[in-house]
Amino acid sequence: MDGEKIKRLEEKAREIRRHIIRMTGAAGSGHPGGSLSSADIVTALYFEVMRIDPQNPRWPGRDRFVLSKGHAAPVLYAALAERGFFPVEELLSLRRLGSPLQGHPDMKKLPGVELSTGSLGQGLSAANGMALAARLDGRDYRVYVLLGDGEIQEGMVWEAAMAAAHYRLDNVTAFLDYNGLQIDGPVGRVMSVEPVAEKWRAFGWDVQVIDGHNMEEILQAVEKARAVRGQPQMIVAETVKGKGVSFMENMVEWHGVAPKPDEVERALAELA
Repeated sequence: MDGEKIKRLEEKAREIRRHIIRMTGAAGSGHPGGSLSSADIVTALYFEVMRIDPQNPRWPGRDRFVLSKGHAAPVLYAALAERGFFPVEELLSLRRLGSPLQGHPDMKKLPGVELSTGSLGQGLSAANGMALAARLDGRDYRVYVLLGDGEIQEGMVWEAAMAAAHYRLDNVTAFLDYNGLQIDGPVGRVMSVEPVAEKWRAFGWDVQVIDGHNMEEILQAVEKARAVRGQPQMIVAETVKGKGVSFMENMVEWHGVAPKPDEVERALAELA
């Protein structure tokens, strides 16, 4: 794979992480931990994989991205801004009164947001609907979904998983941000979701397990997923909560706590 492309994407992911720190720091609230863990996945999708047009956000032929774990809105906002959907300067308005950059994504307020999310467990069902619409309309776009590992404790996720396999929605590719931590603690202690890969396979999905911070593995997994016929695809991405900032990594406390000014400076220095 093109080494220069990988380097470019890795640097873009670092910039996305810097935005996440600045945004949540300026807002004094937000969810940095799960935003940082999914930054490499979102970067790969928005800057290499997906067919999108920032100048025409509602283009019917575009690929769709559904952030099912809607509390990780900062990573989506940073990617949309860097991709040109709105000015980067607006990122610092996160969670301010009247800002379109709400605590959870709002499809009616911000260009590029495909679905208003935040109530966990609903994103995959809506993605299935988008994929079925593509079939009915004779279009070849793909739908990408990002789920949280705590989120898949929701029963609705498994109804959607069953439906996607039943309807052979091979234009649906889901990523699981498998960082092992949710707001109440380790996923395995709150409610174990293991064996993750085997469960999705049992529901009829094609499954890959990758390092969610290895850009080359992410891109290769997407290419393999695109070649699958007759099955939806799940890419289980093993990640680190708070990835890229040493004092945030693997710390459940950073699920929904914003960095203070001195912590912002420390984090940005590490991400320089």
